[in-house]
Amino acid sequence: MSGRSEEKLKQYFIAIVPPPPVSDDALRFKNYFRDQYNSKASLNSPPHITLHMPFKWKEEKENELVAAFSRFALGRPIFKMELHNFGSFPPRVIFIDVVQNDSLDLLNKELHRFCKRELNLFNASYKDQPFHPHLTLAFRDLKKPMYEKAWAEFQERKFSARFDVECIVLLKHNGKIWEVRKEFLFDPSSLPKDEEANSFEFHH
Repeated sequence: MSGRSEEKLKQYFIAIVPPPPVSDDALRFKNYFRDQYNSKASLNSPPHITLHMPFKWKEEKENELVAAFSRFALGRPIFKMELHNFGSFPPRVIFIDVVQNDSLDLLNKELHRFCKRELNLFNASYKDQPFHPHLTLAFRDLKKPMYEKAWAEFQERKFSARFDVECIVLLKHNGKIWEVRKEFLFDPSSLPKDEEANSFEFHH
């Protein structure tokens, strides 16, 4: 009979976490939704753009995950990502929108292919949905009347940010919130020399 520890499953997911000051600004928006619209669920994780939805994995084999994603990230080129204004998935979700990006689309496809082949991970419930990258500000606990009020405000607001995607991040649920477990760096030599000081721009 196997011990209980061998069956201890934890939840993980893979995402892009923007660097400061972009992440700081996104966090201010999340706090605004908590204070003005009574929606705080998004504060259970750092600001992020999901690449692979949450999955369960044996905690005792976490080092296998870390090793696998280290291999995946090795030698990958850094690329730019642009955030622009706000979007929504009625009737509960409001987010910062991500500008269409071929490098991001390719990363997402190759990551999912890698996860299936190397880790036997499948996102069955999402397989028929197109990839729509976004940075969530409010979701499951945003009540419908509050959603309508918030969207009336945010659909007119302006926001833009641009930053270098230098890594992917493994997040782990500690039983209460999602925490960054490990960053997997892309190839630093792929960043043009005049941009080595992690370039980012944003305004709103």
